[in-house]
Amino acid sequence: MKTKIVSLIILFLLSITVTAQIDRSQQPKSGPAPKINLGKPQTFELKNGLKVLVVENHKLPRVSASLTIDNPPIFEGEKAGTSGLTGSLLGSGSKKISKNAFNEEVDFLGANVSFSSSGARLNALSRYFPRVLELMADAALNPVFSQEEFDKERNKLLDGIKSNEKSVAAIAGRVQNVLMYGKNHAYGEFVSQETANNVKLEDVTNFYNTYYKPNNAYLVIVGDVNFKEVKKLVTKHFNGWKKGTIAPTNLPEVANVSKTEINFVNMPNAVQSEVAAVNTFQLKMSDPDYHAVLVANQILGGDFNSYLNMNLREARGYTYGARSRVTDDKYIGSFKASTSVRNMVTDSTVVEMMKEIKRIRTENVTEEALKNVKAGYMGKFVMALEQPSTIARYALNIKINNLPENFYETYLEKINAVTIEDIQRVAQKYFNVDNARIVIAGKALDVIPNLEKTGYKINYFDIYGNSTTKTELSKPIPSGVTINTVFDNYFKAIGGKEKANTIKSIVTNAEANIQGMTLQMTTKQMAPNKFSMAMSMMGNVINQQVFDGEKGYAMQMGQKMPLQGEPLDKLKETSFPFPENGYLKKAELLKVEPIDGNDAFVVKVGTDITVYYDIKSGLKISEVTTQKLPNGQEMTQVIKYSDYKEVEGIKFPHMLKMSVGPQLIDLIVKDIKVNQGVTTTDFQ
Repeated sequence: MKTKIVSLIILFLLSITVTAQIDRSQQPKSGPAPKINLGKPQTFELKNGLKVLVVENHKLPRVSASLTIDNPPIFEGEKAGTSGLTGSLLGSGSKKISKNAFNEEVDFLGANVSFSSSGARLNALSRYFPRVLELMADAALNPVFSQEEFDKERNKLLDGIKSNEKSVAAIAGRVQNVLMYGKNHAYGEFVSQETANNVKLEDVTNFYNTYYKPNNAYLVIVGDVNFKEVKKLVTKHFNGWKKGTIAPTNLPEVANVSKTEINFVNMPNAVQSEVAAVNTFQLKMSDPDYHAVLVANQILGGDFNSYLNMNLREARGYTYGARSRVTDDKYIGSFKASTSVRNMVTDSTVVEMMKEIKRIRTENVTEEALKNVKAGYMGKFVMALEQPSTIARYALNIKINNLPENFYETYLEKINAVTIEDIQRVAQKYFNVDNARIVIAGKALDVIPNLEKTGYKINYFDIYGNSTTKTELSKPIPSGVTINTVFDNYFKAIGGKEKANTIKSIVTNAEANIQGMTLQMTTKQMAPNKFSMAMSMMGNVINQQVFDGEKGYAMQMGQKMPLQGEPLDKLKETSFPFPENGYLKKAELLKVEPIDGNDAFVVKVGTDITVYYDIKSGLKISEVTTQKLPNGQEMTQVIKYSDYKEVEGIKFPHMLKMSVGPQLIDLIVKDIKVNQGVTTTDFQ
């Protein structure tokens, strides 16, 4: 023990001596990139052309395997969706074992097995690996494509397409690809209800027989295995896989626009705009510019501290995050800078985004920014080497992308060699400002007038990327219609104002499913303007708000905070059983807008609430609320009301679709009680 104490004292004194010798007025110089000595996987090839890479690692009793079929991009045309359906049907048992028996055995062995149209994957304990590999090989090479399973999977696909039809982000991504590559390109086509319905079971069978071939495939096995035993297993289970002719690649030419323009997609229900500046180029991993482009992109929009994020998020508070990415590809690469922003700052976002792209093209980056990005790459690269799968993945990349054998051994050396001049050179070559598409999906009524002031030509497209005409930005309010008639029609639609005034209290119980858990929400209201709300999950109250008409409090995770200022004032104005009774003092009828295909009156309440009333039915169909967060940013909450049902003579919405930022919640009303179950003690 005494010896240990003496040793610690010596080490302490040595550390002081070394520290004293460091001149802290001088920044230490960065040393050379560390030497990388990658272990090479053991390899072999079957007679049918299947190439196998094996990395032995005995630290844990686990094994992973991935089968990758390196097919060129496949254009599916009028039957887009065939490849996806092929992948979803693979794994539905085989000619030797039923789907249920297959799934039960995989579960029993504690393994994971998945399939796609271009391969398969497994994870298993090493003791069960031989059997799990056999199951994967059997399902991949001897599939059973039944009409029953096909119908199930196609219905799932159709449901997914339908659910994305109102997603601004999904539509923005789809249109970006259509415009960058064209609908006749494998990267530009998309799956629609029409093309999915065109796919038949025989198309899936033909796709599998044409493209699922071993002579263009790689099997990578990593983990607690023995190479000789693996070779026997793979030969036994994959040797019977018949090779075939690889279909040639015939992709159409892709070109950027001659002059930067805005491509706009109108999404009338959008409360945020999806903004992206995109262009295409040729960039392969083997190209001399590859490493410099990676570093340049990281400085522009790859890091949290990047140009784009520091400007749009940190300096201006337009967004929760702004990023850029570069896609290298054997066939055609691309650049994309993107973000999601509030409607009112869409035009400013375009200006600032293009300014930052111009900045990296025309101004030298700082030595510090370059050094930090290089350090980040080195740290991530070295940490990744601790995973055995990294060696296998790198080896596969070398094979698939025709890279030199020492590509990853010299990777950090090439990152470290990137200069300030290189950053500007590749930014000018790959990040376009003169020939870029600025693709925006947003609400035309809110954003087009200001976008027209940016100086860019605006072309209009529908949600499928088809050229269209400029959206009608406003409709006149019908003669004689006032805010009073809008509210009168609303009360008439729900059962009459006289009947509504007889309601002194309301209790609403609703539920929502969030990440597999049930969220329960109970709200209580009492005339004239008392309100309480409690949200609970798994029996625990996680959020509560109580207002007695004059004062109130909010409680979250046991912390009770009094309501003050604007939140308190807002509750005083809106906590009526029917908020319209409180809206009238500050409401203004703005215009008529199309919402979900129907015209609606737009009513502004104060500065932060916008309510939409369907012209035909008179019912309230949507409400948008904007509030400032403590960090100065604004948060927008959207509630869509539907499924109106009568309770005690008054119609109440029983479906509330809520969106707060990226979070979407379907709140289903389970029960409404009128004039019962509420006392003044509920608001104390």
